[in-house]
Amino acid sequence: MTQRYADGKFGEYGGQYVPEALMPAIEELTDAYERYVLENEDGFMDEFRARLRDFGGRPTPTEYAERLSERHGCDVYLKREDLLHGGAHKLNNALGQALLAKYMGKERIIAETGAGQHGTATAMAAAHLDMPCEVYMGERDINRQRPNVFRMRLNGSEVTPVTIGRGTLKEAISETMRDWATNVEDTHYIIGSIVGPHPFPSMVRDFHAVISEEARRQVREQTGGLPDAVLACAGGGSNTMGTFAHFIDDTDVDLYAVEAGGSSLEVDEDAGVAPNSASLSTGDEGVLHGARTKLLQDSDGQIMESHSVSSGLDYAGVGPELAHLVDTDRVNPVNVDDEATLAAFHRVSQLEGVIPALETAHAFGYLEEQGGALGDSILINVSGRGDKDLEIAIEETAEHDIDIAPDMSEFAGGL
Repeated sequence: MTQRYADGKFGEYGGQYVPEALMPAIEELTDAYERYVLENEDGFMDEFRARLRDFGGRPTPTEYAERLSERHGCDVYLKREDLLHGGAHKLNNALGQALLAKYMGKERIIAETGAGQHGTATAMAAAHLDMPCEVYMGERDINRQRPNVFRMRLNGSEVTPVTIGRGTLKEAISETMRDWATNVEDTHYIIGSIVGPHPFPSMVRDFHAVISEEARRQVREQTGGLPDAVLACAGGGSNTMGTFAHFIDDTDVDLYAVEAGGSSLEVDEDAGVAPNSASLSTGDEGVLHGARTKLLQDSDGQIMESHSVSSGLDYAGVGPELAHLVDTDRVNPVNVDDEATLAAFHRVSQLEGVIPALETAHAFGYLEEQGGALGDSILINVSGRGDKDLEIAIEETAEHDIDIAPDMSEFAGGL
């Protein structure tokens, strides 16, 4: 598995760039991470894995995708994180951090969410562990992801709209950090990706590393060897690092982080907008939300507004460890635009009977572009299911005129 990094530094990235008011909470969390997660004090990791099994439904299967394999002339395997309780990989980390908060004696959980999957997973974990929960979500994302908003409230969590900026994930993270700074004594902030100050990037990776731990074993059991390539969509990077963690040392396995190319890789500095979320491919070094990493920013260093057809990838930064792995040539950063993503969404649904999240569809879009050129054996992490994205898919498919899509005009007014 990927090495430990001292003091949360991944090369020149990472660190703890936080207000002084948050340092006591960061130090307390770092101590708890080292004791409970790394050292398994009081059997924390044993309980975590037991709850992942009994509540979450782990292990999730790795499935041979017969028709995709036929189409691309190579063996394609799908790690089915969409079958985890809640419909996405997000429960691994949400349950881990909620349980850690319980061990730390915290009484309240807060979280941010973009696509709503992390918020949903946190709401489920909080209900499971009998803890009050408040989720901050950008107003724009609330409108795009109404089913997940209902699911969070159904689990007893409060969903607080964030109206500043464009009302997406970046603003939701900022608001959640403000809450945490004023309620550090009794509140734990469950960051949903490998972003933020140390120990969050390492801790979130460790909770999600179960994905690659299982997938590596499952592929070897089915094939007798390891895949030639592993693909995962990349926004902040929790799914990506969870999928890559146990393959990092397998240098014969190529790792591809597939970012949201949006509508273009060009940047409109006058408007302050990057029409993509491809921080690894086009970003520059800077500090956001407590860590130094690769960011979408203008020539003056101001953070740009990002864009993706998928809410969960709509973020102007990326995890510091992932940025480091790209700089050291261990991970290949690639990107797929909105149109190719939508086409892949429909194609995988029709060929395999698996409706992928629009986030995951980026990885399938890259498979469609490259096919067997990636190798004889390819593993893709299905990070989540596409139920939450159906209304967006209907709207965006009509705008992009995707040939492979069925006629959905009768649903144009919404489901």
